[in-house]
Parts: sequence; structure tokens; C-alpha cells
Amino acid sequence: MNGSNHLMRRSSPVPYSNYGTRPPHAEPGQRIGLLGGSFNPPHAAHRLITDIALQRLALDRVWWIVTPGNPLKSRAELLPLNERVALARSLVDDPRVVVTDFEKGLGTTFTAATLASLRLRHRGVHFVWLMGADCLAEFHRWRNWRQIFETLPIAVFDRPGWRLPALSSKSGRAFASRRMPEKDARKLALAQPPRWTYLSGPTMRLSSTQIRLASRAGAISGVETKANRVRGT
Repeated sequence: MNGSNHLMRRSSPVPYSNYGTRPPHAEPGQRIGLLGGSFNPPHAAHRLITDIALQRLALDRVWWIVTPGNPLKSRAELLPLNERVALARSLVDDPRVVVTDFEKGLGTTFTAATLASLRLRHRGVHFVWLMGADCLAEFHRWRNWRQIFETLPIAVFDRPGWRLPALSSKSGRAFASRRMPEKDARKLALAQPPRWTYLSGPTMRLSSTQIRLASRAGAISGVETKANRVRGT
């Protein structure tokens, strides 16, 4: 998901190629958090962000949107999409969390286009974009990042060592006046974008990159072992 940004025209909704790749069901009035990424592989920090989001933002659901690929990252070590989806589902033990790969049916890996399509298809649903502070620090590199801010409310989750780089980033400064106090986070899903908040709390240094490095070094071997290691983290 996401992508490089220069002077891009606004992203428009794109149709789904077939029924099997459409997004999960959602009812008008529901509050749904969207956690998008490569999940290469998924890990306990994804679960931590999800648990915090469900509680602090008063969400009904969180969708893990497993993207075919990230335009800003190399695909050299990218696991096949179906394997990443299976790994993600092996981590989920909360019925409120849904793993989906519907983005493959859109023919795009750009977040702005994906969110525009969701807004068009699910009118009346209150979506919130969820991301770590490390993502906000480089958010200005994403295609049409300003449009993303203007499409959905955004919740940014603290990551070790990333608070200052995130809040002082180009995107953080650009929308500083639209930042909602953390104490009001439960109201975020109903807020008119652009609106965002930065959530402090428990953090993990664990990342997909660290897991891949450990796997390469032999500390983790095989997809099944990787899933078990992540589940028990």
C-alpha cells in the first residue's frame, strides 16, 4: 500500500475486478479501523496496535488489509500474498479483526485510491486509517498523502524512537492544527477529516524487517515456524 508522491492528481475510486476480491461486509454506522500493509510477515506489534485501536478508538472492527506490495519497498523478500494472508489469519483470535486482501482486486497498491473506493462503496461507515509513527514520519512520500488526510480520520500509534520524527515530519507539521487531543480519541471515528490523533501507550520494537533478518540468519526457519514465533511473541 501507499506509494511515492510528487505532484500527483487526486486518486479516484477504482472498481473491483471480481466478487471474490471485494472488501468485507460493513454496516452503516459501524466504526472500522483500517490497518494496511505488506504484513511481511505479520507480528505481535500489529496485534498490539489493533488491540489499542479497538479500545482507545471505540471501534467495532479492524480490517487488516494485506496489500499485494508496497511501491516504496523492495519485493525481493516479499512472501506470496496468499502466504502473508494465511500468516495474518493465524495471528488473529478476535472476531472483530478481519484479514482481507481485497486490494488485489483493485489493480492498485496506492492507499489514496483504495480509501476512495471504500468510501464510495461503504457510505455511512466510519473508517479510520491506522498507522505507526514510523509511517507518519515518511508519509509525505506516499502518493496523494494530503488526499488521504482529507479522506479519513487517522490514528497514529507510538513506536519506540519515532515520536519526535513523526510529529516534526512534513505531514505532521502540515496537519498539526487538525490534531485531536489524545483524551478525545474515542471521538475520532466520527470526526470530519482532516482529523488525526497520536496515541501513546505500550510499544514494541518488533518489526517485519527484524523478523526477516532473523529468518535469514537462521533464527526463524520456514513459514510455519515464523507464524508460531509471531503468535507467541
